Amino acid sequence: MTERLLRIAQICGQRGVSEQEALINKQRGCGARRPRPEIAGLLPVSKSTWWAGVKSGKFPQPIKLPGRVTVWRMSDIEAWLDRQAGEVN
Repeated sequence: MTERLLRIAQICGQRGVSEQEALINKQRGCGARRPRPEIAGLLPVSKSTWWAGVKSGKFPQPIKLPGRVTVWRMSDIEAWLDRQAGEVN
């Protein structure tokens, strides 16, 4: 069985962009230029908070794949969540 890998949008969530919004963004030259679905994240943290936590060692370290793709192992995220639940109890 292969390890499930998560991208940051799957961890932190991602706001959806409609076709109309994407067209406006493309004309303005900023923001998402292609339509994309909304993604509900696993954790209630922003991307900047996530990256700060990765840098400080609070959150699991990523894996860099070829082509500038950064992912995290689902098992690392689950283990981190289990540790957090243990600290609360």
